[in-house]
Amino acid sequence: MSTLIKGARPYGEDAVDILVTGGRIAAVGDELTVPGADVVEAAGLVALPGLVDLHTHLREPGREDAETVETGSRAAALGGYTAVHAMANTDPVADTAGVVEQVWRLGRHAGLVDVVPVGAVTVGLRGERLAELGAMADSAARVRVFSDDGHCVADPALMRRALEYVKALDGVVAQHAEEPRLTVGAQMNEGDRSARLGLTGWPAAAEEAVIARDVLLAGHVGARLHVCHVSTAGSVEILRWAKSRGVQVTAEVTPHHLLLTDECAEGYDPVYKVNPPLRTEADVQALRAGLADGTIDAVATDHAPHAVEDKESEWASARPGMLGLEQALAVVVQTMVEPGLLDWRGVAERMSVAPAAIGRLESHGRPLAVGEPANLLLLDPAHRATVDPAALASRSCNSPYAGRELPGRVVHTFLRGAPTVLDGKAQR
Repeated sequence: MSTLIKGARPYGEDAVDILVTGGRIAAVGDELTVPGADVVEAAGLVALPGLVDLHTHLREPGREDAETVETGSRAAALGGYTAVHAMANTDPVADTAGVVEQVWRLGRHAGLVDVVPVGAVTVGLRGERLAELGAMADSAARVRVFSDDGHCVADPALMRRALEYVKALDGVVAQHAEEPRLTVGAQMNEGDRSARLGLTGWPAAAEEAVIARDVLLAGHVGARLHVCHVSTAGSVEILRWAKSRGVQVTAEVTPHHLLLTDECAEGYDPVYKVNPPLRTEADVQALRAGLADGTIDAVATDHAPHAVEDKESEWASARPGMLGLEQALAVVVQTMVEPGLLDWRGVAERMSVAPAAIGRLESHGRPLAVGEPANLLLLDPAHRATVDPAALASRSCNSPYAGRELPGRVVHTFLRGAPTVLDGKAQR
């Protein structure tokens, strides 16, 4: 079966027709006609490569009350994603070949996006001894990203060994940068606001100190390091310095850290409690600048669904984390495209090309060109809508964008030429 996409604007440029056949882009041109093809009218829609998320919490196995691989995959497809990396902090932890293969198979069964498991760096995320890194890499899931996200690999000797081991697997260690001894009891960004609100502060130095240590270790070992959810201006400067020295370091920023500040904590609404915390307006501006100039390589959602009882409570006892998959592209449009910091090719680079390269996903992040896999999305950039958490596909509703009007709407998503979203609705 063939699909003919009529009048789309690849990367926001001139309108063309795109023919998809056999899971690949078969032709790109003007006024294409293909008898019997399914026709998708795309006048005014921007075509981009399917998005790739380096940082998604799908909760299955263990917390299916908050999310499942299927519901998270549905949210991802609606957000324009064709691949997501499922983080390892499940129950049981994804620290063995058996668990990562289970997640991988659940993703294949859902069939909405490619679910790529992330393997834990250490057994049980406890930071004591390395997990079965080689076995996970050799499994059917072909794990190439390893992370204890939610926990920092705090022991420098263990982190060095992880970098050395993963280097031999052509993989990357994705570090949750948090010096735990500096964040005991931390509830929000440390500053005047945390003092006034009576909430224990999380200093920027707790993140920056680990990044500084780890870029030195990665440079020494000659291994790849990826830094999760960068949140401070100081972190951007350390990354800029490390890249100027040739260190193989990449980094991600979340949509919520591009848009929201610690001012959100004023009302003690735990939907805004997140790890790392929302920072200051100066940090937000530095993150946007770092993403624009390539110091920060990718946007990653850190999609973190939580059941109602884990989120709707007092701030101190609420679990940290926010939903992100369905609104990520809209937030990037608002914070980066509308102000002129990124064009559509820049969005594709940071939300598809770079994350696919970091995760070693050869069939994703590819150009919209003849012969390439037909993993793509169509976006209506003129659409604006107010976010309603109850209408989201996730099993949870802890969205920090509730009630906000955001620009852009993913109208269609195609995974290897098969529609997973048509007219804004998931297909499976």
